[in-house]
Amino acid sequence: MLMRRSLAARVAVLSALPGMGFAQATGSFEAFVVGMRREAQAAGVSAAILNRAFAGIRPNERVLELDRRQAEFTVSWEAYRDGRLSAARIDAGRRAYAENRGLLAQVQARTRVSARVVMGIWGLETNYGGFSGNFSVVEALATLAWEGRRAAFFRAELLAALRILDAGHITPERMKGSHAGAMGQPQFMPSSFERFAMDFDGDGRRDIWDNRADALGSIGHYLARNGWREGEAWGFEVVLPANFDRALAEPSRPRPAAEWPGLDQWARMGVRRADGGALGAGPGGIILPANQERGFQAFMALPNFHAIRRYNPSNFYALTVGMLGERVTA
Repeated sequence: MLMRRSLAARVAVLSALPGMGFAQATGSFEAFVVGMRREAQAAGVSAAILNRAFAGIRPNERVLELDRRQAEFTVSWEAYRDGRLSAARIDAGRRAYAENRGLLAQVQARTRVSARVVMGIWGLETNYGGFSGNFSVVEALATLAWEGRRAAFFRAELLAALRILDAGHITPERMKGSHAGAMGQPQFMPSSFERFAMDFDGDGRRDIWDNRADALGSIGHYLARNGWREGEAWGFEVVLPANFDRALAEPSRPRPAAEWPGLDQWARMGVRRADGGALGAGPGGIILPANQERGFQAFMALPNFHAIRRYNPSNFYALTVGMLGERVTA
């Protein structure tokens, strides 16, 4: 972390990092914190919580370095897929599924979301709760809000985090997460916590950090509120005909499912499931993962693919969630 020093010295140190863009941080971090305290207190957050939440925080250099990296968009499809579908992750997932099968059945019954996709997200986000981040959420969000590149977004997330603390769901000391402020086993941003986190076990708190029922229930609730269709899959791998026009595939941001052709149309074009099964009925969109280095892999996305993308708007992410969930629950 950076030491407390004059603004000019801090800017000089941080601006030396590639792409830091600290010209947008127009005031001292200390002044920023004072302003945030006033804003949060005016919104009803108690002074006692603010004292604990802001005690000793400083701009975090590592947070700013990591903020410039987005693995989903800088690596090849094969590297992304294989790194996350490792034998170790799949084996750990099978153990976690066996240990939590009863709880997952309850989550599925209450949220109407498949345990398969809940396992896929849980495994990809935090390795089944094994590592959910060790950054202070308040410090990380304050750093990013002060730095200024996405100040409005992170300022709103910081206020949400302070409201969560004030509500007693977690203590400031235990509110840990990623460098960007994503929290707990589901890796919710604070605003997502406020909208989607569940008190699944009914103990009066929504603890997505240490309470597995709340964490898995919250993943299911998030997907349910974002369009998951009960009883339907996310998609499947397909084999395309040799003369397939790749312009028919979805762009990096897929169209709404209502605009997709029917699976019967794809079948007439010669598209078939990689496992030999029938394509089925309903709409579907062809996904060709970008940056493929070896061979050629294609998928048929079904409407639930969009629900996964609302968790993370990356085709790499959504495809890998689907495949991981299937493998660990098989």
